[in-house]
Amino acid sequence: MVDDTWDVVVVGGGPAGSAAALSALRARPDMRVLLIDRATFPRDKACGDGVAPHALDVVAALGAPGLVDDFRPVHRLRLGYPLGQGAELSGTTTRPSRVVPRRVLDGRLRDAALAAGAVPALRRVRRLDARGDSVVLDGEVRARVVVAADGAESVVRRELGLRRNTGGHLALAIRGYAPVLPRLSDEQRIVLARGRRAAYAWSFPIGDGRANVGYGEVLTGGPRPTRAHLLERLDALLPGAAAGGSAWRAAHLPLSTRRPRQPDGRVLLAGDALSLVNPLTGEGIYYAVLSGACAGEAAVSTGDPGRRYRVHLKHLLWPHLRHTAVAARLAGVPAVVDAVLRAGDANPEVFAVLTELGLGRGLLTPRVLARTAAAVTSR
Repeated sequence: MVDDTWDVVVVGGGPAGSAAALSALRARPDMRVLLIDRATFPRDKACGDGVAPHALDVVAALGAPGLVDDFRPVHRLRLGYPLGQGAELSGTTTRPSRVVPRRVLDGRLRDAALAAGAVPALRRVRRLDARGDSVVLDGEVRARVVVAADGAESVVRRELGLRRNTGGHLALAIRGYAPVLPRLSDEQRIVLARGRRAAYAWSFPIGDGRANVGYGEVLTGGPRPTRAHLLERLDALLPGAAAGGSAWRAAHLPLSTRRPRQPDGRVLLAGDALSLVNPLTGEGIYYAVLSGACAGEAAVSTGDPGRRYRVHLKHLLWPHLRHTAVAARLAGVPAVVDAVLRAGDANPEVFAVLTELGLGRGLLTPRVLARTAAAVTSR
């Protein structure tokens, strides 16, 4: 029995959902915002845990500055093929990233949303019914607007009749925590798999003697890779990095396409629920908080929330997503990848553009494309 109406109901208390709640309450402190999650916090999530400064900028603008300042900044990034198998680039990023376990990051973001006035609810959403000027969840919770931030397997997205990502736009990754190898303690290390489209292993140091280590690959149809296969590939690309590892978790990554599917209406999809995962790097936290912030603002605005949100995202992300889609296709050509890595290692401007493309919402510039083409022809 529905006997009350919330202004905004957010389904999912991760980065996208908490950012949406923060954004709605920052825009309209008088709004009644319900923040639903099926899990009790703190809870773990499969993720590389790398938090780019771009994501922290969004969070700070929502009223939560310095959220993870107690985690050590990581300035250096090294990306390339295993030794002797291809090119590699390394450099210092313009601003450092931080490696923050999701138990910590998500918990702090959610706490900030609750401190701002969001009301928590522990429940699993199974059904959605749009009824003209409101949306009803499970026949019990009514909202003027619903923000769906319930992840890659979003129930809300399914209830809207939107398909999940399939082969070519869906990846599978596994991660765990292991004692950091001394040679990897001061840099974020990514090792590409030769001949495998968008497949790589990583080691990201947390700063407490551990590293988040993992491996992911794009699914192209056929049998789902087993846990044993994923761990075997991780050890092949980063020998010894997973030794002593624990807390292994796997998850699907819905990779972004050139234009996410956000319909008009009173249901807004954010983060993984909108398939906002960088197809080059698998990075999703920046997209999550950015889309969540946009969704929260649109949810408390006048007019059609879905249309307003889509227009805002189009302005912020569509050009970037077109460029990452092109770059992801080029990543399937080993000669191009080698050329990009050589150009990035030799030229700080190329390195900066590549990191912005992979961690923020950067674009491929004509100068970078020209330098990459020169590197291809110079071989």
